[in-house]
Amino acid sequence: MRKLEASDLGAKFNPEHFPFKTTDEIKPLDGVIGQARAMDALELGFEMEGPGYNIFVGGYPGTGKATIIESIAKRYAARCKTPPDLIIVNNFSDEYRPQVIELAPGNAVKFSKTLARSIETMRNELPRLFHGDHYHRERNKLTQRFTEQKEVIINDLNARAAEISIQVLYSQSGFQTIPLQNEKPISEKQYSKLTDVEKDQIAESIKKVQGFISESVREIAKIEQISLEALEEFNQAMAAAAVGPRIEHIKQKYSRHKVLKQYLDTVKADIVANIALFTLADEQPTSPVENDGQEGSSVPENPFIRYKVNVLVDNSQQKGGPVIIDTNPTYYNVFGRIEKRPVMGGIVTDFTMIQAGSLLKANGGYLILDVDAVLQNPYVWEALKRSLRTRKVQIEDVNEQFGFSSVTSMKPELIPLKVKVLLMGRPDYFQFLQGNDDSFRKSFKVRADFDYEVDRCENVEVQYTAFIARVCQERKLPPFTPGGVMEILSMSSRLADDQTKLSLQFGELVSLIKEAAHYARKLDHTAISGADVRNAIAGRHFRMGLVEEKIQERYDRGSILVDTTGSKIGQINGLAVYSIGETSFGKPVRITATTFIGKAGVVNIERMAKLSGKTYDKGVYIISGYLGNIFAQEYPLSLSISITFEQSYGGVDGDSASSTELYAILSTLSGYPINQGIAVTGSVNQFGEIQPIGGVNEKIEGFFKVCEQKGLTGKQGVMIPESNVEQLMLNHELVEAVKNGKFNIWSVRTIAEGIEILTGKPAGEMNKKGQFPKNTVFGEAQRKMTAYMVRSLTVKQRLVPSRPGESESAGAEEQD
Repeated sequence: MRKLEASDLGAKFNPEHFPFKTTDEIKPLDGVIGQARAMDALELGFEMEGPGYNIFVGGYPGTGKATIIESIAKRYAARCKTPPDLIIVNNFSDEYRPQVIELAPGNAVKFSKTLARSIETMRNELPRLFHGDHYHRERNKLTQRFTEQKEVIINDLNARAAEISIQVLYSQSGFQTIPLQNEKPISEKQYSKLTDVEKDQIAESIKKVQGFISESVREIAKIEQISLEALEEFNQAMAAAAVGPRIEHIKQKYSRHKVLKQYLDTVKADIVANIALFTLADEQPTSPVENDGQEGSSVPENPFIRYKVNVLVDNSQQKGGPVIIDTNPTYYNVFGRIEKRPVMGGIVTDFTMIQAGSLLKANGGYLILDVDAVLQNPYVWEALKRSLRTRKVQIEDVNEQFGFSSVTSMKPELIPLKVKVLLMGRPDYFQFLQGNDDSFRKSFKVRADFDYEVDRCENVEVQYTAFIARVCQERKLPPFTPGGVMEILSMSSRLADDQTKLSLQFGELVSLIKEAAHYARKLDHTAISGADVRNAIAGRHFRMGLVEEKIQERYDRGSILVDTTGSKIGQINGLAVYSIGETSFGKPVRITATTFIGKAGVVNIERMAKLSGKTYDKGVYIISGYLGNIFAQEYPLSLSISITFEQSYGGVDGDSASSTELYAILSTLSGYPINQGIAVTGSVNQFGEIQPIGGVNEKIEGFFKVCEQKGLTGKQGVMIPESNVEQLMLNHELVEAVKNGKFNIWSVRTIAEGIEILTGKPAGEMNKKGQFPKNTVFGEAQRKMTAYMVRSLTVKQRLVPSRPGESESAGAEEQD
């Protein structure tokens, strides 16, 4: 054990490591501090080709991994070939499966505009062509030929009918037969005077003519069908002659693109086949994009949308591979969506309403995602693994899979995928996925772990100084003096909970740098000094200290019972840490222990009241093991021990108070009082060795504040594990109090060392007979436990009748 000096309470910096007046003289950092392992993994991940070499970037928030990853990804992306543009066009053979076409970077928008202009031109020119004199002349010639053929048939019909004295009249309603007499139609009066034989002859003649008429009708229908087909061929030939040169002109621009040329051929064929859409252009919208998606529109969709080009991905401004950071990775944001619109009381969709997601936008480059957000959004994780495994992306309406969509949606072609995904998250996410998802390692073969701390040495201190210089330069802040830099480094060690380490939680440090600059400017300082940094720390503590302040008031008023002077048996000050959001602080808590005859052993009131956690319960069991190891080698423990955290109603967990509870038990067993001016923290093992705990700085500062309010005597202090000494990074006020002898900090390695400090009595060493000396803590505790055992046996003898021969042995035991 030892009493610590002020120099032990924080990191010590060598001023020679900071040979400058301000950080303006320092070259800003151009690199990464303390992440050699992560950088090696990232280099492997970025440079390895092939499926599965995606990267899981692990690390705690604030280590700067997002900034570093983006920077590295952009550096590697600059070496990549710029990926092609992607367009979606109508599939004229199956409109529900639109076609995806790749184009050279920057060509998608150009092609879209070129085709749109050509369609618009044809919409204007084709009506004039089909309404022009030339068209009508040629059409009339064609129709005249077929008209003449029909007239020949009708004339032949009339001649055959006249031979048997029947006249055939042709009208739009059909053919009408009239009997003739002397080559003149018979009137009803004349017909009535005919004999029955003559009437039968007329009826027979009409019947023959009806047969002639049927033959003629079939021939005329055949001629009309041929006429229509010929007219359609004529129209298509005229259309092809007009459309062909314009489509061929576009094809010449993309002569090396086989797929695009094939698509343009289908466009040409569809225009020719649907030439009526263009010849009736006056009845259609005046623009290819008019009425193609206004919400709530009652106008039918524009038929010319079929020729529109949907630019899915435009890389015209991209240099190298893309780097996409998706901060909201919902299913549709990642994989794309198929939108819908209301039209005439219904819901419709088409290929122009398909949009790319971040996965396609990052195609040919890098996609950065947060694993927490990915796992929180339904369907994203499984779809992402599937896309990485198959190296293809499917844009689809996920609601269709579950029957939530009443509209038959688009199913675009699968799109080839070549992207490297960087998944960022805490290390526990990696462990969870690795343990619960068999396909995870196949998709993310590289793990890059960002460290949260680095060993403090001269080289790292120089790098930190360069980092501070970079932050000041980038954010246009005043420079730092050496004193200011050392205060930032002190806070970095405080964040790392280690004098020999520096934290890599740069987010927290950058915030402190900016806040220190604010305080420096308020005082018109041209450079940020150590005092400015301390002001920033104090300001932050004040802003976040409302809860701590309210709790401190309860100590000041005596609502929470804690003694900081005097001595008491079985009572000790433990230390607890409260975490409220971003701030943590320590406060003392009274722990008491009582012992009495019984066999219950150590009774933990928190556990009995179900206010304790598993780790706390483990600490209590360890206390039982320690007591048995020290005092029950010759006979069993016959006592009950009750321990509790007084005025604790919200639950207790952790084993950092196990040594504290053991000291209280030893006090009540030995009868030696404990100095109430000393607070204790530290866990213990079954051999009485004091083990390190967390939150040591907060705990010491918390008890110091309570003692300060109640009055410092110079005898108060905190006892901590020796293994926690290197973690001490205490505030300046407390260090000054220790330096001036107003407060004390002791470090101990064993329970024996600790109990001597607390009671002022020797702990005692066991002799060869297993006995501890009198007037020692362990000796008096052993004697009391022996007395408990004897009394217990005596009571047992009185309550249970003895059998012959047992009284003598019992008496012998009592005499021993």
